[in-house]
Amino acid sequence: MINLEAQVPERALAAMRAPFLEQGATPIETPVLQPLALVLDLAGEAMRPRLFVVQADGIDEACLRPDFTIPVARAHIESGARSGRYLYEGKAFRVAPQGSGRAEEFLQIGVESFGQGDAAAADAAMAGVAWRAGAAGGRGDLTLEMGDTSLFSLFLQALRLPKPLVTRLTQAFRRPRSLLAELERAQAAAPQPAQSSRLAGLIAGLPEADAAKALEELWSLAGVQPVGGRAPSEIVHRLAEQAEAAKAPALGGADAARIGDFLAVSDRPAKALAAIGRLARGPGLDAALDAWSARLAAMTRAGAPEARMRLSPAFGRSFGYYDGFLFEVRSAALDAERPVSAGGRYDSLVTRLGARARTGAVGCMVRPWRAWSEGER
Repeated sequence: MINLEAQVPERALAAMRAPFLEQGATPIETPVLQPLALVLDLAGEAMRPRLFVVQADGIDEACLRPDFTIPVARAHIESGARSGRYLYEGKAFRVAPQGSGRAEEFLQIGVESFGQGDAAAADAAMAGVAWRAGAAGGRGDLTLEMGDTSLFSLFLQALRLPKPLVTRLTQAFRRPRSLLAELERAQAAAPQPAQSSRLAGLIAGLPEADAAKALEELWSLAGVQPVGGRAPSEIVHRLAEQAEAAKAPALGGADAARIGDFLAVSDRPAKALAAIGRLARGPGLDAALDAWSARLAAMTRAGAPEARMRLSPAFGRSFGYYDGFLFEVRSAALDAERPVSAGGRYDSLVTRLGARARTGAVGCMVRPWRAWSEGER
C-alpha cells in the first residue's frame, strides 16, 4: 500500500491544519474498518471500484475507511447530540483509479458540522476553511469549483416535467453517461422510452418479500453466491425503483435541449445564476437561486475569493450522499480528479443513518500531499 504523505513536512501540515483548528471543533477518531454494505448504500455504487474490501471478524464484509464523513456522522448520531462540530485527522484508503488496482493510503484533515442552523453561513464557512487550508500548501494556481446537486431536480420541476420523469432524470444525474444517453435519445428523430432490465420488470409487481425470495431461488438454481455487501431485499428495492422510473413518460426534445443548456452553464457564480434563471423559473428554483446569492455573499466574507470561483450545475462528486452545495479546490497543476480540498452539504445522510429528525450537515477536508506545492516534484 502506497503512502503518499511521507514527504510533507510538519510545517506545511501545521499551516494546513490551522484553518480547521480555528473552528473550535471536538477532535474525533473513527474506526478504520467500515461496513461495506453501508458504505455502498450511502456513497453509491460509483465508489465500489475505489473501495479496499477486506474480511474482518464480526462484520459480514468490510472495507477500509475511504473517507471520514460517514463514520463521523454515525458517531454524531450515536452521541445523541442535536448539533456538533468534529475535527478529524487520519488515514483514508482507496484503490487508485483507472484500473491500476493499486491501494493508496493518504492523510485527510477535515471537519464535519451538524445542526448549525443558518445553512448559507455554514456552507460559506466550510468553503472558506477548505480554501484557506488548500492555499496554505503554497500553490498559487487554485480555483474553487462549485455545484449544487439539488439545483438539477429543481430545474426539472421548473420545466413542469411529470414527477416520475423528474425522478428518473435525477437518478441519472449521478451517472453522467446515463443522463447523456437519455438526452440524446430524446433529441433523436424517433425517441424511445427508457427501458428497465428484464429482471426488474418481472419482479416489479411482486411484494418485496416475495420478490426477495424469488431472487434467492434464482441464485440457488444458478449456483450463484452473491458478493458485494447487498442483501436480496436491498437489490429487490433498487430493481423495483428502476422499473418504476422506466414507466415515466419519454423526455421531449425541447425539454432535453433546455436541460442540456442548463448542464452546459459554467461561469463566475453571479453570471451562472443569471444564466440558470433565464432558462427556467419556478418557486423552488427561484428560492434556491436566492439562497445561492446569500451563500456567495457569505463566502466572500469568509475569505473565498470571488474571482477564483466557478459555478457549474453539472459538477458533482463521486460520493453519492451529497444532496446540496458542494465544492472542490483545484490546482491547475493537477487533473480534475485530484482536488486539493473538497466538501459539501449532506443533510439527508443523517436521517438515512437513523437520526430521528433531519439535521443540517456540511463538511470539508484537505488532502495535504496534493495541497503542498512540493508534492509534484
